[in-house]
Amino acid sequence: MPNVSIWEILLLLLVLLLVFGPKRLPEMGRSLGKGMREFRDSISGKAGVDEDETEQAPAALPTAAVAEEPVPAQVVETTASPENERA
Repeated sequence: MPNVSIWEILLLLLVLLLVFGPKRLPEMGRSLGKGMREFRDSISGKAGVDEDETEQAPAALPTAAVAEEPVPAQVVETTASPENERA
């Protein structure tokens, strides 16, 4: 296998930057890293162990996830209105 020099790597990175742009390049790196991590975990069998452990232990809901909406206060009219005087 031939050695790759630093100049070839820099040229490749420059071409990738020009083709995909500065916004798309980090997204591609993250997705490539995620795919490599999933592949490595599937080969080592690590993912199967995690799935078995989560099935055995019931997951508790975090208290922050169960937030109640505040009940709106009712406005009580204290001023006299013509409708109140007739009644």
